[in-house]
Amino acid sequence: VQLQASGGGLVQAGGSLRLSCTASGLTFSNYAMGWFRQAPGKEREFVAAISRGGGRTDYADSVKGRFSISRDNAKNTVDLQMNSLKPEDTAVYYCAADRATGSVLHTAQRPYDYWGQGTLVTVSS
Repeated sequence: VQLQASGGGLVQAGGSLRLSCTASGLTFSNYAMGWFRQAPGKEREFVAAISRGGGRTDYADSVKGRFSISRDNAKNTVDLQMNSLKPEDTAVYYCAADRATGSVLHTAQRPYDYWGQGTLVTVSS
């Protein structure tokens, strides 16, 4: 299984970025997908999650109204559209796959089975 995240970069505060994660080696539609991030010197934290079919989403309070998660099961991709970026959004962003057996979208890291390598987002003030 491989999760390949891309789309990170340097952006000014108030700008936008779109991250993408491409999955291979798994039946993508069987997995809920999540995005997490880890800022320098901090613990990795939940950002957003989306259900297997894409009908349900969940967001961390810190990104609600600014970030949007979506998926394309035909292309095995999950995207994170990030708008109105703030310097505190600076972090390495990771996508993760959860072989969900229920309807809960997990915000904790432990239930996720597979992780991508991360892509760096830097927001300058």
